[in-house]
Amino acid sequence: MYKIIACDLDETLLTTTDRKVSAKNVVAVKAARERGVKFVVATGRGFPSVSGTLAELGLLDLPNEYVISFNGGAITENAGNRLLHCVDMPFKTVEKLFKRALAYDVGIHVYTLDAVYGFRFTDNERAYLAGRMTVVERDDLNVDFLRGQRLIKILFVNPNQDYLRRIERELADITADVTVSFSSNRYIEFSPQGVDKGTGLLKLAEILNVKPEETIAIGDNFNDLSMIRAAGLGVGVANCVDGIKQDCNYITAATCDEGAVAEVINKFITEEFK
Repeated sequence: MYKIIACDLDETLLTTTDRKVSAKNVVAVKAARERGVKFVVATGRGFPSVSGTLAELGLLDLPNEYVISFNGGAITENAGNRLLHCVDMPFKTVEKLFKRALAYDVGIHVYTLDAVYGFRFTDNERAYLAGRMTVVERDDLNVDFLRGQRLIKILFVNPNQDYLRRIERELADITADVTVSFSSNRYIEFSPQGVDKGTGLLKLAEILNVKPEETIAIGDNFNDLSMIRAAGLGVGVANCVDGIKQDCNYITAATCDEGAVAEVINKFITEEFK
């Protein structure tokens, strides 16, 4: 029996049309929770940005309910956003990556524990983020103001995947001590070494005394791959990128716009109780 469902947000749980949780998914998540299954949002965003989704799911500010955020860099209990686990990124690492980013045609996000700062944003990036998260845009091109703050990750933005892969190769000389991943077909992300959604899921399972084989992970992109591999059941939604499909135990027939998460719950959770 599965006890935890870890689920990505964008292009997985949320629809692409209005970036909301569909009614079908809301009903299915409620049914899973009524059967004692934890439904855990697992996102690359910071935990302060997911309150709207938690409210839609009926999980906002509840005790004994959890979020995996920052691509596994933090685990919080929903009640009061209580921080249970967090891995910081050293300022020197963020600064080094930031300075190298300036040589490329990329926008930049820098995540602290409580805020996201954006640099060199385009209208396209602003439109993509609208309704997803709040970013404080900065005109200056340095991160000195972040010294002494808790930093979690940095990412670069460009919708050209080949260009991002080229950046990954060219930054290999400074990324030996970070985890590199890709998300939303527009981001290359840099997190502290060993941090990913898979380690985040396993850490939460340890905290809750749940076996790895009792977990489900649902995602659509490369930053979800680690938790898809770590879970007892790894699921890709129908619209997931081709590069993760071979590692999935199950691919949904439905896309994120068609209730893919509800399909998983109906097949692997509620059917078990019939």
